[in-house]
Amino acid sequence: MGELTRRTAGVGLVGWPLREADVGQIEQGLERALRTRPVPSSTEARLRFLLAAYRGSTRQVAAVLGVSQRTVQRWMTKKPGARRPPGPAQVRAIEEAVLARWQPRVRARRRARAEAEGFGFHTRARFGFAAAAGSSDDPRVRWITQDLPGEVARELFAARDAGAGEQQQTVILARALGHAYFRDGGRRAHGLHIAFSDVEFADFSIG
Repeated sequence: MGELTRRTAGVGLVGWPLREADVGQIEQGLERALRTRPVPSSTEARLRFLLAAYRGSTRQVAAVLGVSQRTVQRWMTKKPGARRPPGPAQVRAIEEAVLARWQPRVRARRRARAEAEGFGFHTRARFGFAAAAGSSDDPRVRWITQDLPGEVARELFAARDAGAGEQQQTVILARALGHAYFRDGGRRAHGLHIAFSDVEFADFSIG
């Protein structure tokens, strides 16, 4: 298969946790599939989660975030005029700390299930085709839903663990979709290669 085009310019090698805005549609879809409850959306709710995780210790939360205990206390105080909201860099640190600690056992169980049993993949993206003889079709946008085996899940998660970004994840899924969807598990369209880009939506269903 030829090299696939990138979904957007500037997609680099990333790992988790990162802000959801910093990762592509495939990475976001994987994370949604691993959770059973949504991550708190507001910074205040995320701080409450971190405090609960550390049994109300502002000292431990401060150590995790790399700020002073007094800073955390100023973020959380209810005293009029004493509260100081976190700045942009601190908001990002809070988000990353929450993502790293959100439902770890649930995520591990769902990942293990996907790797053992496979998953459903649902996407809207631009797909192009190239045949072995050199002919090709102009790419066009398609909605696709396809069950994929556990070996694809294992390859995706291994790539993510190694820091692979959206481009490499797309290569893995294009190879799997080419075999399972477009070539009907190897029963037709032999030699047809698939490339897809411009991922508008990617979702995964586990179990």
